[in-house]
Amino acid sequence: MKQSVDVAAIMRDYPRIYFACHRRHTRDPQSGRLISERQVQILDHLDEFAALSLTALADHMGVTAGTMSVAVDRLVKNGYVSRAIDGNDRRRVLLRLSRTGAQLCDAHSVLDPELIGAMIAQLPADDRTKALDGLALLARAANNATAGKSRAAIDQSAG
Repeated sequence: MKQSVDVAAIMRDYPRIYFACHRRHTRDPQSGRLISERQVQILDHLDEFAALSLTALADHMGVTAGTMSVAVDRLVKNGYVSRAIDGNDRRRVLLRLSRTGAQLCDAHSVLDPELIGAMIAQLPADDRTKALDGLALLARAANNATAGKSRAAIDQSAG
């Protein structure tokens, strides 16, 4: 019973933190171009060095390959993604972040540091320490929980 109470607490509290602190828009620091939330999500799933197939990315994000292809076309056109045909299977399209795309990902965060600062400034020092320690524990558990999923996606895109 305790676990479901804990799950309910995270389900209740995490969205409050997210909505209080997330950025409403992402802007390319070099071009000033506004990047949609969906485009940022796609970029966040790609890597500059390890290729991911368009099909694996579409499956992971719950869209068709055609829908993903249209979205990737825009990202390629704007210089954020590079697209190549797999040398071993010419039917497969492989995606990587371009250097510009990697710089955009490095420059943005889904959370706004100023909003986070304002939020945690409201906490007394002892509560702030407890909150940050708890957040670090949850982040570690999240990394452990997603490690298997990430490996499966990489294996699927390589296979």
